[in-house]
Amino acid sequence: MPVSYTWRTIAIDRGDHGVRVDRVLLRHLRDERSVSRNRIQKWIEAGDVLVNGAPPPRAAWRVQAGDDLQVRIEEMPVRTRPAGEAMDLAVLYEDDDMLAVNKPAGLVVHPSYKNTAGTLINGVLELAKTWPAGSRPSLLGRLDKYTSGVVIVAKRPAVHAALQRAMESRRIDKDYAAIVWGRPSPMRGTIDLALDRDPWDRRRITVTDRGGQPSVTKYERLSVSGGPPTLARQLASFGEVSPKRPAAAKADTPGTFSLVRCRLITGRTHQIRVHLSARDWPIVGDAVYGLKKKIGTPTAMDEVALAFPRQSLHAWRLSLRQPTTNAALEITAPLPGDMRQLARALGLSVEALA
Repeated sequence: MPVSYTWRTIAIDRGDHGVRVDRVLLRHLRDERSVSRNRIQKWIEAGDVLVNGAPPPRAAWRVQAGDDLQVRIEEMPVRTRPAGEAMDLAVLYEDDDMLAVNKPAGLVVHPSYKNTAGTLINGVLELAKTWPAGSRPSLLGRLDKYTSGVVIVAKRPAVHAALQRAMESRRIDKDYAAIVWGRPSPMRGTIDLALDRDPWDRRRITVTDRGGQPSVTKYERLSVSGGPPTLARQLASFGEVSPKRPAAAKADTPGTFSLVRCRLITGRTHQIRVHLSARDWPIVGDAVYGLKKKIGTPTAMDEVALAFPRQSLHAWRLSLRQPTTNAALEITAPLPGDMRQLARALGLSVEALA
C-alpha cells in the first residue's frame, strides 16, 4: 500500500515564542501516534518541517511570534477489523466464560499500525469460531511484545466487564517473575512511584514528580546470584552470600543477579520495568529501561546477561474468582525455556516458581 502524507499547520501561541522548533512540535503533536523528539529531529533533517515556507537549518532553531510552522506527517491507514488466524496457542485454562493462554515472548498481543496481523488476538479469534453464537473475545489487560506469560481472554462483554471490576477493586492478583541486575534490599518491599509518559519520548514511561497518583508494585526477592527487584522473594543464593540476609548490591556490581517476584497493585504501562529500574534493579535484557551503567570488570555471567535478547519478565501467575461461579482459580504459566536457561547460567534457582 503506497504511503500518503499530509501537511499539518501548527498554531503557534505565546508559550512557543523563543522555543526550539523540535520542542514546539513535540508539544503540539501529542495526539499523533509514536511521535518522539528523535523522530521530529529526523523530520527536520529530511525537510519535512517548514518555518515560513523553508526548512529550519537545525532542530535548535527558535520559533518566533508570527512564524508559520508546518510539518509533513504520514497519514495513518484506516484499520480493518482483525481476522482469525490459525495459531499454535498454549491454552492454560478454558471454561464457558473465559480463556487463559500462555503468550510467548515476541508475540504482539493486539493488532496495531505496524502489526496488522499475526497477533495474539488473531489467534484467539480463530479459536472463537467454535464458541457459541454471540461470543466476542476481549483481552483483560495486555503484555509487552517481549514479555511472556498469562493473558486472560473474556468470551463475552459481560464477562469482560465483571473481570475489569474485579481488577479495579484489586480482587485479582497478578504475579510476575523477573531476573534483574543487582540484589534488592530489603528482601521484601513496596515500590510506590508515580509514572507518566516521558515528555520528550512518548514511547517511554518515566518516574514523575508532577503530582501524579503513585503506581504501586510489591516485590519479594526469590533467589540471588553473587548479587538486587516490585513483589519479590528470595529463591536461592550463590557463592558466599547468605541466603537469609544477603547484603544489598547495586546493578553495576559484577556477577550480581536476582530472581524476584513482582505483584502489581496498580497496573500502569511498563510499571514493573520502570519501577525496578528506578530502584537500580533493572531487568536483564530490557532494551529501554535496562542497565545504564558500565560494569567494572564483566564476569562470564555478566556477558551472558548482556547478550540476553529480550526483557526477562514473565507473567507467571494469576489468582482470581471465576466470574460466574465465584470459584477460586489460580492460573500459572511455567517459566519459559529461555528464562530457565538464563537463570541456570546466572546461578539462580527457579524452584519457587515450579
